[in-house]
Amino acid sequence: MKNGWQRKQIGELCEVIAGQSPEGRFYNVDGKGKPFYQGKKDFGQKFIKDPTTWTTQVTKIAQEGDILMSVRAPVGPVNFATGEICIGRGLAAIRTRTGLNRNFLFYQLEYLQPEISGREGAVFASINKSEIEALPIVSAPLPEQERVVGILDRAFEGIATATVNAEKNLQNANALLASERQAVFARRGPTWAVKTIDQISTNLDSKRIPITKSERKSGKYPYYGASGIVDYVDNFIFDCDALLVSEDGANLLMRSTPIAFSVSGKYWVNNHAHILKFDNMATQQYVEFYLESTKLDDFVRGAAQPKLTQAALNSIPIPMPGSINAQREVVTRLSAFSEETQRLESIYQKKLAALEALKKSLLHKAFTGQL
Repeated sequence: MKNGWQRKQIGELCEVIAGQSPEGRFYNVDGKGKPFYQGKKDFGQKFIKDPTTWTTQVTKIAQEGDILMSVRAPVGPVNFATGEICIGRGLAAIRTRTGLNRNFLFYQLEYLQPEISGREGAVFASINKSEIEALPIVSAPLPEQERVVGILDRAFEGIATATVNAEKNLQNANALLASERQAVFARRGPTWAVKTIDQISTNLDSKRIPITKSERKSGKYPYYGASGIVDYVDNFIFDCDALLVSEDGANLLMRSTPIAFSVSGKYWVNNHAHILKFDNMATQQYVEFYLESTKLDDFVRGAAQPKLTQAALNSIPIPMPGSINAQREVVTRLSAFSEETQRLESIYQKKLAALEALKKSLLHKAFTGQL
């Protein structure tokens, strides 16, 4: 450790205030009383968001500049209070005393995230007041703390800007792919005709066989569900090219993962994915691209458990080119565009990972005296 640096515990240099939630009847959204914050959901990038809830029963108070820590799943994320607020059981406030730069502590708590987030309670991850007070930190002379904070502030500002740009580029790449898909399907030729799924495919749902996890025997064959492979089993019930389409689940509306995906070879499918067999691969791939580029909300039933029934799937209208060759041309164009998008996504994901690694490296150097 560097000369003049010391190992301490948070409780020696700070006051820790455990949050306590007011009774529910005292909450309001009208701005009466104190702003109320409960947990990580209220955090911004470095300062808490504007309040959405207030309370007229004031329990535990955090002052402007206090470091707020999320103490229940997730454990450890930190933010700064931007004014005097009431904090609930999901938060603790850490108030630095003279001799400890609050930003020096803030960055150090970010550095300690792996250790803090590893603490798990019996029901969910948690950390209490005494455990926070016992967290080990390093203390340095105040000028040294300020020097380290100055370096980290400048570096993290640059990293934040680069991260925002990479995330924006990633979003733009995905938006560009979606836009290209929509443009292709909107640009219909004179020989195009609207067909429904049941007119261009054979549904194999009746051959599906679900297997509970306890009854599955491990093997080499993919076991597919609504969003892809969920396991590998020792047998198969299909040996053909097919298009699987999600039958149920929130992803039908959220669309965070594909709802239509091609499969081939030998595999097993449970009853959470529809199975469509096509006469040729060009049509199958064309339909896959179309379903992935189209909102299906009007065909999905149920809010708590969204479901795309077989009847609803069969009724989806799809604009089809008049020939297999024309379908193949569309697929070729969209495949090339999709591959380029995936290449860009890989670049931006690697950049984001590198930026995160840089942050961790800087924090490690800062609090081991190497910065």
